[in-house]
Amino acid sequence: MGQWKITAVHTQAAEKIYIRGEKRMGKEKITDQAMYDFYGKMPLKRAIPLGLQHVLAMFVGNLTPLLIICGACGISGSEEFAHLQVCLLQNAMFVAGVVTLVQLYAIGPIGGKVPIIMGTSSGFIGVFKSVADTMGGGLATYGAIMGASILGGLFESVLGFFIKPLRKFFPAVVTGTVVLSIGLSLISVGINSFGGGSGAKDFGSMENLLLAIFVLVVILTVKHWTNGMASNSAILIGIIAGYIAAFVMSLVLPTTGITADGAEYTKAWVLNWDKVAQASWISIPEFLPVKPVFDARAIAPILIMFIVTAVETVGDISGVVEGGMDREATDKELSGGVICDGLGSSIAALFGVLPNTSFSQNVGLVAMTKVVNRFTIAIGAVIMILAGIFPIFGALLATLPDAVLGGCTIMMFGTIVVSGLQMISKCGFTQRNMIIAALSLSIGLGFTECADLFAIFPRMVQNVFAQNCVAVVFLVSILLNLVLPKNMEAEKVTEQKKEKA
Repeated sequence: MGQWKITAVHTQAAEKIYIRGEKRMGKEKITDQAMYDFYGKMPLKRAIPLGLQHVLAMFVGNLTPLLIICGACGISGSEEFAHLQVCLLQNAMFVAGVVTLVQLYAIGPIGGKVPIIMGTSSGFIGVFKSVADTMGGGLATYGAIMGASILGGLFESVLGFFIKPLRKFFPAVVTGTVVLSIGLSLISVGINSFGGGSGAKDFGSMENLLLAIFVLVVILTVKHWTNGMASNSAILIGIIAGYIAAFVMSLVLPTTGITADGAEYTKAWVLNWDKVAQASWISIPEFLPVKPVFDARAIAPILIMFIVTAVETVGDISGVVEGGMDREATDKELSGGVICDGLGSSIAALFGVLPNTSFSQNVGLVAMTKVVNRFTIAIGAVIMILAGIFPIFGALLATLPDAVLGGCTIMMFGTIVVSGLQMISKCGFTQRNMIIAALSLSIGLGFTECADLFAIFPRMVQNVFAQNCVAVVFLVSILLNLVLPKNMEAEKVTEQKKEKA
């Protein structure tokens, strides 16, 4: 009897342990599944690293366009505008975070509720530089860019309300080709980072290449030889490994080099902590740091560019939904996404920041990891807001070497290309679809590589299309889709039957 009691006790204890273990396993499964569910509940400790890698993937790209246009307007590199530039960089992170949250959670019709990261658009650089050349630069010119961006953002948001009737012009072959062109256009950006960053004095050096390759190998290893949280955090793990590798390299390798002119420089892969030391701990984002100016010379070309960025947003949303959720984007998602893109750009201009748009880098990250959880991406948005409020935090993120970023982005941009191919394949590689995709990509990529081909066109057309392959691909694919007969295959079969008869 006593032996039976002991056995029973042990059996009950084992059952309790098994049940507790089963619950724990069930919880793990729920957590893992939540990563791939937009509305899933994710614990904070798992959401933070997944959200952080989104920020690291776009941080440099979010600030670079601003630095370029400040330089084009002549408001950088001087003591007079030093405070303004710091303020604008701070505002860029803050606005990107806020607009991303709106895109994720939506306010009425504003926001597509899609796993998209918003940030400063690089597509406007060509147009803005042209405006700066036309108007002569200076703070007034930058103000004119802001004024035109306010109007352009409102214009794009209005377009967003008409996405449903316009969608018939965006069949899968068109959106797939646009997504494919986005990925192909970004590969050169990834390659530049891979070599150490555009303009680096040691670009393509052995140290930069080995560091980038090391990061890429770490990402691939973690991604394909681990499971669950580790696999989905492969980008973050690769970046951390790259940081550590760069630190070790600085201890054993020379950190400076000599140019052909005999000038000494710090190598691109070296961790620069000067920005961290100089950054302030807290600073409230400044509203209207630059007074908007409404000038027709800036408004006209920038309005045209906002049509292009609306198309790019449609492509990004289509790509992220297709790549991350394995379905087509709905009319509501596309409409809300474009409206948010437009209003986000207007808000950004009020903070002196260039237009905001969906970040293709993060589309590639979502397609690669399949992590579409809203809360996870929202954590990334909160980190961006904190970087805007606490400049020292942003300065810490800015220490990321370009080569480390290149090792990450080259994989993500390739994933966007594959997503575009998948979208085209789903509608079938028919003769008609292959002509649309092939000719659009050939003209879009080829003509923009030889920008002089646009010399016969008006200056406004050159500004929008000469260096923007996505805009050219979209235009050509739309025209071909409208012109080419829908039943090309049927006509071909009929002709073959007639020849046999």
